[in-house]
Amino acid sequence: MARNDTFFLKKWVAYYGSRLGEENLFIFLDGKDQSLPGYEGPAHIQAVERAEGQVVASDKRRIRFLSARQAELFEHYDLVIGTDADEFLVVDPRLGKSLREYLSEADVDVSVSGLGLDVGQHLPDEGPVDASRPFLEQRHYAVVSTRYTKASVVSRPVRWGCGFHRVKGHNFHIDPNLYLFHFGYFDEGMIHARFTDQDRLGSGWSRHIAKRTRTIRQVSTLPARPADAYWPLARWIQTLFRPVYALNKPAMLGIKWVVKIPERFAKVV
Repeated sequence: MARNDTFFLKKWVAYYGSRLGEENLFIFLDGKDQSLPGYEGPAHIQAVERAEGQVVASDKRRIRFLSARQAELFEHYDLVIGTDADEFLVVDPRLGKSLREYLSEADVDVSVSGLGLDVGQHLPDEGPVDASRPFLEQRHYAVVSTRYTKASVVSRPVRWGCGFHRVKGHNFHIDPNLYLFHFGYFDEGMIHARFTDQDRLGSGWSRHIAKRTRTIRQVSTLPARPADAYWPLARWIQTLFRPVYALNKPAMLGIKWVVKIPERFAKVV
């Protein structure tokens, strides 16, 4: 589900459409005041009643709606993937398998998660993003983030928690070869532009947006670690430790690791 997010939605359709088939994509625009993007492909796009209210309340309404649509899709599909428009589930390129191939072979009991990577802009070395080029060709660093280690892939009708962060009533499993790249705050100029978006500010997003500048500050100042050495350890920590307020979500004990994204990912997204 997206609102005023055509920049990422265009990339989202191109990415998942090329890997899963556009006819298998379902996009809900949050509000009937939203214009249909006008894509020529067969992706299913529908504007629905807006989930009104402040951030937390509207997020709960959105995820209830999406969980209900997910349950309907299981009449036709074996697996359903839920992500935001700025999130991209990626199979490690060294396997040489497509997302469709990998998930078709995976044993998904209830849900599976990719390791969450919050991609940031390394200032001043990385400039504004060029939408015509692959994102990971222009951004080389990410924060390992439990916030984006989401229960994105499910194999049965379940109730997602807000933002796909968990599946209610079930544990999670972090796949060793899947990554969820989040690009929502990977460009300083785009973040500042969101401060002037009255639609978001009116819904209480200003604090949320301001917090996301931390990603840019962290990748710009913290030492970058070799990703392939630290990713397995991050999975282990996130699997072993849980926040006390939600035992079916991962925790990192406050550890902030910035990793340099391996070159093999440069052309993927």
